[in-house]
Amino acid sequence: MVSSEKPPAAGAEQRLKDLGIALPPPPTPFGAYVEAVKIGKLLFLSGMLPVIDRKPQYVGRVGGELSAKDGRKAAEIATLSALAAIKEHLGSLDKVTGVAKLGVYIATEGDFRDHPKVADGASELLLKVFGTEMLSGRIVLGVASVPLGMPVEVELVLEVAE
Repeated sequence: MVSSEKPPAAGAEQRLKDLGIALPPPPTPFGAYVEAVKIGKLLFLSGMLPVIDRKPQYVGRVGGELSAKDGRKAAEIATLSALAAIKEHLGSLDKVTGVAKLGVYIATEGDFRDHPKVADGASELLLKVFGTEMLSGRIVLGVASVPLGMPVEVELVLEVAE
């Protein structure tokens, strides 16, 4: 749900501290694009991968070389990269006033069926950081491949304070 109201009393930055979560360095593009674009009150993030310092943390397909648990962790790492990109672009996660859309694309074997369990790695981290007030709809898709052989790509569209 997109909300035009202020973020929760305990802002996202404080929640990160309270949870003991350290963000990785902001990601840098692997091609000719930017990580984030703000249009009006919306911040669109490019697809975020499970990388830290440009190094893939997981490679392979979920349901093949990787388990659903591995995919879940990869989704969480990709979401941490997204949070780092948001902070880099806005200066503070507290400027996020709503999560409009979460997309989780999972490179899977054809018979894999636990897509929601993998995507929950992203959703649950966003809930911890932004609170239930900013719970979003999401799309979860199994795909043949994700860039650089990684198992997960996370896409976010956020509402932000002007």
